[in-house]
Amino acid sequence: LQSLKDLKTYVGYSDNFERRFEQHNLGRVRSTKHRLPFKLLFKEEYKTSSEAKKREIWSKSAAGRRKLKEYFNNH
Repeated sequence: LQSLKDLKTYVGYSDNFERRFEQHNLGRVRSTKHRLPFKLLFKEEYKTSSEAKKREIWSKSAAGRRKLKEYFNNH
């Protein structure tokens, strides 16, 4: 997700994307409520929550952030 207020990104995972996205944009998530509203930049789906959590951890790592920044700068 990207905050339209400060243009910073948020990475997370959920078993129900639509519900979680709505929670973020309604200010019901403590860590993001001061950065409303959000837009979706990118979404991936995984078969298990374990796979999703691994991808979230990678996305928040230095290497993951570099790769994602490179991807979005080129697309």
